[in-house]
Amino acid sequence: MNDAQSHPARDRILADYAQVAPLLPGARTPWVIRTRGMALDQFAQAGFPSTRDEEWKYTSVAAIEKRSFTAMRKRADYRGFETEIATHLFADLASHRLVFVDGCHAPALSTVGRLPFGVTVGTLGDALERTPEALEPYLTQARHQTIFGSLNTAFVSDGAYVHLDRGAALEEPIHVLFVATTPNAAIHPRNLIVAQAGAQVTVIEHYVGRDGAEYFTNAVTQIFTANGATVEHCKLQQEAPQGFHIGAIHATQSRDSRFVSHSMAFGAALARNDITTTFDAVGCTTALNGLYLVGGRQHVDHHTRIDHCQPNGTSREYYRGVLDGRSRGVFNGKVIVHPGAQHTDAQQLNHNLLLSEGSEIDTKPQLEIYADDVKCTHGATIGQLDDAQIFYLRSRGVEEATARALLTYAFAQDVIDRIPVAPVRARLAQLLLSRLPQGHRIRELA
Repeated sequence: MNDAQSHPARDRILADYAQVAPLLPGARTPWVIRTRGMALDQFAQAGFPSTRDEEWKYTSVAAIEKRSFTAMRKRADYRGFETEIATHLFADLASHRLVFVDGCHAPALSTVGRLPFGVTVGTLGDALERTPEALEPYLTQARHQTIFGSLNTAFVSDGAYVHLDRGAALEEPIHVLFVATTPNAAIHPRNLIVAQAGAQVTVIEHYVGRDGAEYFTNAVTQIFTANGATVEHCKLQQEAPQGFHIGAIHATQSRDSRFVSHSMAFGAALARNDITTTFDAVGCTTALNGLYLVGGRQHVDHHTRIDHCQPNGTSREYYRGVLDGRSRGVFNGKVIVHPGAQHTDAQQLNHNLLLSEGSEIDTKPQLEIYADDVKCTHGATIGQLDDAQIFYLRSRGVEEATARALLTYAFAQDVIDRIPVAPVRARLAQLLLSRLPQGHRIRELA
């Protein structure tokens, strides 16, 4: 443990695990038992991270540590949720939908249509019970896992399981919706996406919470792309204002594969996202796009890592942040070009817009290069709205407040426009406008 004060939190979680472990999927499968046990031991030895840890220097999780969040003991009662769920769906989006309420699959709220041959869209809980041997090669991997990832592995109960055989393609996106409703709940979703050679899929991972509920979501998504496969992944974090969200997305890429990540962080009192991808073969490409829009006293942290382990890899990373009130943002983007990864082409940019004097951003784009024939660039900017642009709009009859909102909208929209699914772009644009003081005026001008 980090210090003596952390022991009550550790003991509480260990006691919680002892109560819930027999109820978890796969509880009688030997490799699952071993994997959970090792993960729990890792957490017990390390405890919660503190700001003395370099990777958590700007993000304190003391608020999570002090609260008595407990894992759910039974499936949530999701009856009567139809109207609430409908408000979080994307208009005009034909998709396969998996809904989880407080971490438990809600079949009555989910809709999975006819699937092409070789495509599986189901739940991890069912797979752990029915075909656990198919999951072992993936769930036992712990590359880049944080201590919260270990906690997730110990408590994991459900989430999305997507598997595409060689050459399979799913035209419609998969919308995985997690709804948190129960105060003081600790929810540990695990999503697994496996795309075999040449397969293609788009997954929308979406987190929402009931306003007024204080809860803790600790989510992990693992993505495996085989030779020539393409996975497009969009995560929309729209947790309740009192919620806490710690999330991780870990991708492993094989030859000529393509992985695209869009991370949109709008909600939660405290949110952290760790996004990593590893090029395990030649010719991999990735794009990590992100937008964080926060106000009040919200805190949002993105830690990304791209490991160019093999030659001829291409990566693009483009993150933007909009901060208002007394909010704080953290961006740490690490690109590592390993020895032998020649002909790497990597670009990384982080732009931040501070709308108030009380808002703050800590940004650290980072390159580590151990090969000599590469093309790599990185940069970051922190600024306010351009007075010249405001003056230009005002000279054309746009009032100042509307001009500021319009420029902020354009700044953030640049990232939203990178998402290929039109209904998702439209919903994000609506969310963005709802957060701007003069959003209604922008709709009128548009």
